[in-house]
Amino acid sequence: MPDGTRSTHADAADERLWTGATIITFVRTVAALALCLVGVWQEELVWLVVGLGVYWAGDSLDGAWARWFDCETRIGAVVDMLCDRLNCAAFYLGFAALQPEMLLPVAVYLFEFLVVDFFLSLAFLAWPIRSPNYFYEVDRRIYTWNWSKPAKAVNSSLFAVLLLVTGWWWLGLVIAIALLGLKCVSLRWLLQLGLPVPQRQPQATR
Repeated sequence: MPDGTRSTHADAADERLWTGATIITFVRTVAALALCLVGVWQEELVWLVVGLGVYWAGDSLDGAWARWFDCETRIGAVVDMLCDRLNCAAFYLGFAALQPEMLLPVAVYLFEFLVVDFFLSLAFLAWPIRSPNYFYEVDRRIYTWNWSKPAKAVNSSLFAVLLLVTGWWWLGLVIAIALLGLKCVSLRWLLQLGLPVPQRQPQATR
């Protein structure tokens, strides 16, 4: 186990694809995707909900594993983001297929999560930190509204839970628009901050 002195900064020597955390990421991604596909095939919402639960549980586990065993990498962070979006799209597209009245709020939410939020999340690569979880070292305001624990919970679970519990498409649309607005404001803050560009290394003369 790490001794609590783990650095938040990336180290090129630590970068690799296969770690315990990324294995968990791939397993939960395939499992959650399969369950969502079964849900669409069987036209049973319960399978989609189980797939969503596997996605959420696995997403928490792979992050915790990476921190517990000090195997956080930038590669792993990007893989996790990509897999999150695959699982998210599988659930929501299946959900909208089974309940067409949810198509509009789902479309707005997917644009927010798959496009705007993805761009924001990838921005950490412009700085030498391990993942967006440490973006407070770059900008505390952007971190608080996007990757603090309350912000991540609202962005990843509030929308789905309220849609499933209430069945009110208009409430889902209001939440999706609010999330999109927040992400657009965060994007403006990020662009004002600027994305640093690594200096070009001089080419070695032959």
